[in-house]
Amino acid sequence: MPQKRYHLSSTDKKLAGVCGGLAEYFEIDSLLVRIGFLALVFGLGTGVLLYILLWLLAPKDNNI
Repeated sequence: MPQKRYHLSSTDKKLAGVCGGLAEYFEIDSLLVRIGFLALVFGLGTGVLLYILLWLLAPKDNNI
């Protein structure tokens, strides 16, 4: 059984694939992840920084 790893999504992306990759990893709808990031942006102000960090540090999807 292959180990589940987080990666940027190449199929479910609006900007960089961060939310799509998180949705694939946690097996949830990507809309819920995007709403969560918006809540972090407007609630705590940390969503943009977290998104950029995940974008820079996550490997790209090799299943193209």
